[in-house]
Amino acid sequence: MQIFHQSDARAFPQAQLHADLLVAGGGLSGLCAALAAAREGLQVVLVQDRPVLGGNASSEVRLWANGATSHMGNNNRWAREGGIMGEILEENLYRNKEGNPVMFDLVLLDMAQREPNLTLLLNTALFEVYTQGKRITGVKGFNAINETFYLITAEQFCDATGDGVLGYLAGAEYRVGAEAADELGEKMAPGDSFGHKLGHSIYFYTKRTEEAVAFTPPSFALSEISEIPRYTRLTSTLNGCDLWWLEWGGRLDTVHDSEAIKWELWKIVWGVWNYIKNSGNFPEAEKMTIEWVGAIPGKRESRRFMGDHLLCQQDIIEQRDHYDAVGYGGWSIDLHPADGVYSTHDGCRQFHSKGTYTIPFRCLYSRSLDNLFLTGRLISASHVAFGSARVMCTCGLLGEVVGRAAALCREQRLTPRELAQRERVTLLQQHLQASGCYIPRQTLSDPASGAVVTATSEYQLHALPTNGEWLPLQARMALLLPLKAAGSLPALTFTLRAASPQRLNVSLLTSKKAGNFTPDRLLAERTLTITQAGDYTLQFDYSSPRDEYLFIAFDRNDETEIALSAAEAPGIITVFNSQNPRVAKHARQIADGDFGVEEFDFWLPRRRPHNVLPALRLSEPLRCFEAQNLLNGRLRPEQHFNGWAPSPEDKQPAVLWRWAEPQTIQTLTLVFDNDFDNAMETVQMGHHFAVTPHCVTHYRLWADEILVAEVTDNRHSVQEHRLSAPLHVSELKLEILATAGALPVLYSLNVR
Repeated sequence: MQIFHQSDARAFPQAQLHADLLVAGGGLSGLCAALAAAREGLQVVLVQDRPVLGGNASSEVRLWANGATSHMGNNNRWAREGGIMGEILEENLYRNKEGNPVMFDLVLLDMAQREPNLTLLLNTALFEVYTQGKRITGVKGFNAINETFYLITAEQFCDATGDGVLGYLAGAEYRVGAEAADELGEKMAPGDSFGHKLGHSIYFYTKRTEEAVAFTPPSFALSEISEIPRYTRLTSTLNGCDLWWLEWGGRLDTVHDSEAIKWELWKIVWGVWNYIKNSGNFPEAEKMTIEWVGAIPGKRESRRFMGDHLLCQQDIIEQRDHYDAVGYGGWSIDLHPADGVYSTHDGCRQFHSKGTYTIPFRCLYSRSLDNLFLTGRLISASHVAFGSARVMCTCGLLGEVVGRAAALCREQRLTPRELAQRERVTLLQQHLQASGCYIPRQTLSDPASGAVVTATSEYQLHALPTNGEWLPLQARMALLLPLKAAGSLPALTFTLRAASPQRLNVSLLTSKKAGNFTPDRLLAERTLTITQAGDYTLQFDYSSPRDEYLFIAFDRNDETEIALSAAEAPGIITVFNSQNPRVAKHARQIADGDFGVEEFDFWLPRRRPHNVLPALRLSEPLRCFEAQNLLNGRLRPEQHFNGWAPSPEDKQPAVLWRWAEPQTIQTLTLVFDNDFDNAMETVQMGHHFAVTPHCVTHYRLWADEILVAEVTDNRHSVQEHRLSAPLHVSELKLEILATAGALPVLYSLNVR
């Protein structure tokens, strides 16, 4: 028994912490920043005002995390984010392929708890910031659960709060709303009718029941469903993220009016559910109930802070490559009407670029303060560019950039702006790539430190044998094949059939921009006359002037079928000129006005297990999979396949790196294939595989005669092995003992 007598005044306890880096905000961007810095050896404090990590991706909001893959709905092939963001997606796929939001929370919390250099403060809200000149010196936070104040001092700070709490309180320059079209020349800049800010959303989940379930709406539920112009799109099967367009608040202050916005969204949600349950239009809803409604809204837009570069529409659409490119995006420029669900406009206006675009480091720090990094949706971007860069996998990718940049700044005694200078930023770019982070159209310099590389075998594509299945050519279909510079495309033989004689047009296409997968350059055309089931050969007589991917594109012909293969070939996929309604309205991007964007066709793969390859024979084998690719510094298929794969007959494949003189090594980073074309959405959708087929699951890594590592349960594309002490070696050997079912693929061994 404890008895506490009356007192004149009491105070909550105060804890004091010091860190090398304080990260404010525990969404995916903040978590990736904190993990990256902690793994670099910095002492990190991560302050999160919610009880779980993940922000909009957490079980509190339940939005699936997406990025450059864009639901596999645009032309960004092999574009899934790498590094720590990729690690999160791969780990979630392994543990949680069903897409349970609560399990995703667990994945994130587990990753944070495993880092010894990371102190995590959940349920802690920052409310005061201390500065001295142009530097932040400390912050104060309060945890209402344990009634404790925290005073945290640090050398460097990162704002990943979404709303920019840290930057706002520190006095950093920021913007809210859309720039005028003439400020940056952005033709997508919205007018007053469309509105200048995106709103919030609240989702809900339903489930079927064995018995009928009655529903009585609350007094505040929307009573007239016709107030929602798009209400006829509602069905009883829509759940969670399917209802992203239940959005509102863009006309209000999306920070200070958030509670009012939340109540309006609850009004909308319960009105929608009342309509589904009680209107009589959905009889199947009688045996349904609502099992979860978000208690907090998912925010899209508020403050955007100013760095030394303001990302704009032209950076995205023109795919400008910046000297300080450190990350990338690939989601469409996706702007929503400010009136949200009540708007007569479509729920979104989306325009894609022809490929991925890069994001400069100058967008990732405040130009107002010397030690404030920016990551997440608050980075230095215009409203239009923010429409693309705001998605969570892009934010997570940029979080890792900031975390590793903070470590370099500490090591080199630099400010972020000093690190961004042309003569220095290469340090960051090379370090990111050496750590397994892909940056489009950049290369890692000398990944193996001058080694000579050999392998026990190398894959050569001779044929893809038929499996007896046929596919009607009911949409334009293309086979993507890599070809090296000065290489000649072999004659290609496909098996086709038709019930009556048919003329089938086939085109050879490539992309104008190296590394893109939008086939906007026609190289040759051929016409086949299909008279009976059999083999038909295409001879294009094409020699490539550069490393590139080629599209062998079959026109639509509903009367013709092509034979399929069950083979899995690394770096080779089939795409269809088709539409993914989640991210596009048509199979071709159509600009319904002068928006400063390009029109082009979408060529989309099919998701596993529905992906297909045509049966195929080549007159000469395609040799694009050799061990020498491991030295080119490219970490995934881009201008070329860029990886090594062994022969299917090689039952003990291995790669050997040799040096003429012994090398001192400390860190070895392997970059494996893990189907970078797979979007791996985090929640709700679910996935077929827990590990993608080409992933190496069991391997041994030797340094001379020393076994450096044996991993028996790998599911990641990047595996870093840090040695307890430097080794002097003349030879490294990778033995591959198992995969998840297909040929193993390796892109690099980065030696440091």
